[in-house]
Parts: sequence; C-alpha cells; structure tokens
Amino acid sequence: MNDCLFFGSNEKPILFKNEPNKIIKPIQFKFENENENEKQIKQALLSEFSTIFLFENGKAIEYLNDSKQNPKKIQIENIQKVTVGHQNEAILTIEGNVFAKGRNINPENPNEFINISSLIEDTNDRIIEDVLCGFSSVYLLTSNQNVYGIGSNLSNQLGLDSETLKKTEKPILMMKNVSKMFSGISTSIFLLNSNQELFGCGFNRYGRLGLGIKETKIKTLTKIQNIPKGKIIDIQCGYSHSIMLIENEDENPKRKLYSCGYSQYNGLDKDGNAYEFTEIKSSLFGNDNIILDFSVGRQHTLILTSNSKLIVFGNNSYEQLGTGDTKSQPIPIQIELPKLRFKEEIFNYHVSCGFNNSFLYYSPFLSSFSNLEEDLIKLFEEKNFVIFHLKPKMEK
Repeated sequence: MNDCLFFGSNEKPILFKNEPNKIIKPIQFKFENENENEKQIKQALLSEFSTIFLFENGKAIEYLNDSKQNPKKIQIENIQKVTVGHQNEAILTIEGNVFAKGRNINPENPNEFINISSLIEDTNDRIIEDVLCGFSSVYLLTSNQNVYGIGSNLSNQLGLDSETLKKTEKPILMMKNVSKMFSGISTSIFLLNSNQELFGCGFNRYGRLGLGIKETKIKTLTKIQNIPKGKIIDIQCGYSHSIMLIENEDENPKRKLYSCGYSQYNGLDKDGNAYEFTEIKSSLFGNDNIILDFSVGRQHTLILTSNSKLIVFGNNSYEQLGTGDTKSQPIPIQIELPKLRFKEEIFNYHVSCGFNNSFLYYSPFLSSFSNLEEDLIKLFEEKNFVIFHLKPKMEK
C-alpha cells in the first residue's frame, strides 16, 4: 500500500472531493479503487489540468479537469514513462511507441491518445527512446538519435519560423545526432548533440534559454555559448527560469547547478535577470554533498542532495515551497524533512514540481540521472509518496 500525502491547490483537476480548493495541511491521498492501493507508484506528474500516476506494473491512471470519471484508467499497456505539459500528455511504451493527446496534438479529439510515433514519415525512425512534453508540444528522440517535434510552434519551440508554421499535426524533424533533449513547463527546448554542443530555441523571456541575449523569440535552434565546463546531466525549463546540472570530475563539489532567467526566481540573489547560465552559490551545497535530483516548476525549484537536504527557492504564492507561508524565497533555503526512512535510502527519493505544487516521493526504480551507480544499490518493496508542507531551516 502506498502512503500518499497531498498539499496545495485542489483544482484543475480536483483530486479531493468535498475539500477546499486550497488544502492548507497535508492529507492522505487514497485511490477510489482500493485495488490501486496495492500497486507501487513509479511516477506521479502534475500539469495545470491533469495528474497522472504511473505504477510499476506498466499501467497508469489520470485525473482530468472537470472530468466526472476521475480517476480514469489510461487504456495503454506496458508504459515505461509519462510526461505532461500545460494541456498535453505523452506516454512512452516499452516497445518504443509514443501516444499523446492535447489540443495541439489531436485537435478533433484532444482527450484521445493517438500514436504520434507512427506518424513519422521515415519508417526507419519510428522506434522512440525518449519523449518530453513542452508547454503545448511534444518532442521525440528516436533510436537513430533524431529529434522530432509535434504540436504548437507559436513561440518557435519546434525550431522553425512561426510565421510560416504555427503548428503541425505530424512530427517534423528538428535536429539529427542528438544525445539528449531537455524541456519543461515552458515553450523552450534544449537539444544536446553527440559532440556535447547545446542548442536551444523557443520563448526566451527573461533570458531563460541562457543565450546571453534579450531577444524574446529564438526562431531556430541556436548554439548556446559559454556553457560551464563539464558534463551536462540535466536541464529543466520553467516559465521564467531554467536550471542546468553540470558534473565535473576536476572540481569539488563535482556537481553544480547553474541558473538563468528571472531575477526573483532564479536563485542567484543578484539584481537583474541572468541572460547566461550562472552558478547558484550557497553554503547549503557543501563539498561533501552530491546533488541527486532537482525539479523546476512554473516559477520554483526543488533540489535534493545526498546529505538528505531538500533545498528550495522561487515563487511561493501557493505554498509550493513548503514553508508554511506564501513568502517567496529569492535564495536557496533548506526544508526540514520528515523522518520516514529518508536518510537511510536517500538515493531512492525523487522530487517533482507541478505548476503550483511540490512532490517528494520514494521510488527505487525511477532515476533522474542514470549514471549514478548508487541508484542500483537497493531495491525495496514499499514506496512512500509525499507532498510536503514543512518549516524551512534558514541558511546561516
């Protein structure tokens, strides 16, 4: 049975019936179907209009805004990953197929999943290794290391001039020789090629693409200069800022976070927006502390470290930082964590940001960073899933 606590906005969709729109204290989440309680949660994701739970058995359920059928079982088998955007969802199966839905994916029936990988014109390019949802688009990384995009292009997030292509209902080739792709709750996309060169396009408000320029729309994939030395582990994009995790074996600590974008929410504690990726410096990131996981929401960030620290900063108007108030935090602060078994099994915990919620959950089979050997240390039968509302430990 999964222990599951919820805190925050209880609308779009409504997860708890007969409860206020804003739940001010943690309450236990229970699936309406008692059989679901016997399944282990593998992944849980929030968009502004839906919530998806993926279980270890490869099945998933979703809660939809204004739906009378919540929870609703997703009629797709062998799911290995789910990803959500603003009003779209995508599912990657074990067989390498991608099913997606949304207004910009399937306009005639936006609530119906369709196989978008089968729409790729090159039949040799239809096996998908990874999928990501942006704000209103979906990106597919094929087994041939090619990236396709489908959906809205109004902010140039498909890497083409929006004046000639506002949207596409079929996947279009964006870039070849791609090793990784990164997006988030935004109309921005980052693609890393096989030469470890980083490219970005889409909406660049507040400089959240890290290009060093103030231009709002980046119409084509553009190489990002002045990237910190080291291996790019992950990048996540919010509405007003982006966060990059770099690993460098020659430095201590080996892993560092870099931020760009809106000054009030980027965690840099500096005047003015950051138009290039700049290191987030804090005494909370000690030399003996490894950054294990992080997540970027609409305007806030969560960071999980090997010393069992949960570090947060950004907008807190919905109490999504877990501080017990609505005061925003411009610099990183530490959140006191529940005891549970957190310290003993820290490598099995993960963080996830929704639009206005924050998640802490236990899942030994799910890893944000596959190159961590510690992720393979232990496998446990039981999982805890927590959305927190805790008091912060202020940085000295």
